[in-house]
Order: sequence, then C-alpha cells, then structure tokens
Amino acid sequence: MSHVEGIKLQDFEVIWCDRKVEAMSHVEGVKLRDLVEHFDYHVIRDYGKIDRTVIAVADITRPGLQLAGHFKHFGPDRMQLIGNMEMAYLKTLTPEEESECLSRLFATGIPCLILSRRHEPSEVMLHCADKYEIPILQSDHSTASIYSSLVKHLNVELAPHISMHGVLVEVLGEGVLILGESGVGKSETALELVKRGHRLIADDLIEIRRVSDTTLLGRAPENIRHMIEIRGLGILNVKELYGVSSVKVQDNINFVINMEFWDENKVYNRLGIEDEETTILGVSIPSVTIPVRPGRNLAIIVEFAAINFRHKKMGHNAARELEELVFKSNN
Repeated sequence: MSHVEGIKLQDFEVIWCDRKVEAMSHVEGVKLRDLVEHFDYHVIRDYGKIDRTVIAVADITRPGLQLAGHFKHFGPDRMQLIGNMEMAYLKTLTPEEESECLSRLFATGIPCLILSRRHEPSEVMLHCADKYEIPILQSDHSTASIYSSLVKHLNVELAPHISMHGVLVEVLGEGVLILGESGVGKSETALELVKRGHRLIADDLIEIRRVSDTTLLGRAPENIRHMIEIRGLGILNVKELYGVSSVKVQDNINFVINMEFWDENKVYNRLGIEDEETTILGVSIPSVTIPVRPGRNLAIIVEFAAINFRHKKMGHNAARELEELVFKSNN
C-alpha cells in the first residue's frame, strides 16, 4: 500500500486506499440479527442469542427426517426451516412424542428454527425451545420462497471475496471493472461515463465475491457507496448529483479493462484478434488493455469496448472477419 489518507465525511470516516489488492478475506459468517432484519422475520423466542449467533453455512435444512429420528449426515450448524409438511407431522404426535422428537432436534444446538406461512409454535415446541434456548423465528412467506431467498442471500454473503483497488461501472448492461495504477484516470473515466448515462457501482475500493465457479459479483463498501473521488475536487456523491438512476448497488463483473500509462517501447494489440483474460478468485474474465496518454477520450473508448464485448458475445468479431476477408482476397 503506497499511502492511506483518512478523511472525515458526513460524520463517518472513509479510508481511501491506493492499493492494488487487499488480502483475501476469510469467511466470517453472517449475523443472525442481520438476516432477521433483512428478511423481516418475527422473533418468537430470542434468549439473547440472535445478536451473538453467526451463520457460516450457505445452506438450510428442512428437518423432516430428523423429526422422525434420522440424524445421519445432519448438519447442526444449519438454520432449520419448518413448513406445512413438518407441522402436519407434529400434529399427529402425542405431546410426549412431540417433545421427544423436538428435543432430539434442539439438543444438537441448531442456530434457530424458522416457521413458514406464519405457523404458530405449539406449547410443546415453546417448552423445548426454552429448555435448549433455541431461537424461534416466524415468516409470512411460503417455505419454498424462504428457502430460495435465504440460500441465495447466504451464497453471496459467504462467498470467497477480496477487495481490489479500481472502479466498477455498468455500461450498457455490462458490469465493467476498470483496473490500473493510481492516477491513471479511472475515476475521471467513471464520472464521464455517468454523465453519458451509465451507472456507477463502486469507486476506489471494490468488494468482489465469487458467487459461483463462473460468476463474480462486485459492490462498494457500504460507507463509501455511491461516492467517487476526483483529485482536485475531492469526494462527490454521484447519487445526489445525478440521481438514483446513475448508481447501482452491485453487479456481475462481465468485462475487465486494464488501464496503463502509455509505454513507447511496448507493442499494443492493434487488431484485437488475440483474446485477453484477467483472472480474479480463480475466475477468468474477458479483458482488454488500454494505454493512456493525453488526448485520448477514455470514456468513449470504455463505452465502445463494452459494445464490442457484447458484440463478440453475440458471435461477431470484427477483427476476425477482417482477417478472413484479407485471407480470401490474397487467395
């Protein structure tokens, strides 16, 4: 890290970092309190655990087999979700049998139990929850809806991630990550792109998560979201200056543009026949390298690079078409 400048902005401290890559973050987990607030779950039982419990597994269990007594391969660190089928099964049991099967489940130390479709817990369930101090949550939504939304959210929050120095913008529907040395003009290019109708996602520090083997998701840290730093002007709030349509919270990273200062001794790709890739978190992303020197309109170049990338995705490559025409004319 070359230097770190701390500034005071709107009663919170923002750290602007001139650095290429931060160390990979470990998966700390997601606080149960954050999930309760994000999905607006109703808390029936807490025991002071909701603020202390951390979910570190991006999966949920519907404990039908466990209620029947089968615990082989059971993951006690997963959130448990009960719906119509499980509640119907519990209602067929005597109070003693219900207490026995719920006690077996709660004794494993599960993080919490979620009741879908606003099912009400029975007195036996509440007694067992009190005995083992297992939080009970309630949702209005269907079991399938809760399951899919929770797993999707946890997959993003618990994905392997790093922080990188750069700019992320959405250009014509494509998430474009702009990388390069400090002072090369990344933020100025992003500001010009916003003026041309595109959207800013993150400036300076980007949190990148690998949400699948082929997909990277980028966003800004919450305390500098929608902010952009322009040397000589300072910090600008893009959302306030250009409106909500000029920003976006997060987006997939589809294309990478590597900006570098023009080197007279370097041979740059002029035809675009050879494809470049940039690898981040083990995912290879199509990329190009753009040399920067005075007089080049970088915003227009980035815009047309995104257009050309989309054109290639649709099966058209102008450079290869020209190569084929030249080959045919010579033969």
